[in-house]
Amino acid sequence: VSGFAKATLWLLGVLLILSNLGVNITSLVAGLGIGGIAIAFALQNILGDLFSSFAIYFDKPFQVGDFIVVGESAGTVEKIGIKTTRIRSSTGEELIISNQELTSTRIKNYKRLSERRSIFTLGVLYETSSEKLRKIPEIIKDIIESQKNTRFDRVHFKAFADSSLNFEVSFYVTSSDYKEFMDTRSE
Repeated sequence: VSGFAKATLWLLGVLLILSNLGVNITSLVAGLGIGGIAIAFALQNILGDLFSSFAIYFDKPFQVGDFIVVGESAGTVEKIGIKTTRIRSSTGEELIISNQELTSTRIKNYKRLSERRSIFTLGVLYETSSEKLRKIPEIIKDIIESQKNTRFDRVHFKAFADSSLNFEVSFYVTSSDYKEFMDTRSE
């Protein structure tokens, strides 16, 4: 940036000297303007990525080490560069995504997740007595509350399915760790 500023100041100085010496610089200034437009079009994508990297730097939607999902891609941010961001996917490959694409799409940042919600459907046979059906929500609530790092949300009868009476169960695991979430859900 400082080199560009110095060159611009020198160019303006030379133009002023030529103008004072009586040289007609109108066509020269017009040529520089057209050249500037051509250069701006050539640098449009690079400048877009540069401004996007500034947006990422100042806004901080993610940082190195965060696990993010961008469209169909997911992984841990390894490096945020001027033009691209490098992400290591969970299967091991390195994804290189332009910063302009990152600032123009929706990003899910799982690093800032404080708890995870689990919703699943539980089916019971149609032969289940109405007395047992009424007890199911309380039994499920007791099971969820007996687990550490959980917060019970709800259990409701959901639907009459083809071969079962379905209940929808919802609870939260109060940890951002995915392995702990899955372990708790399995329990």
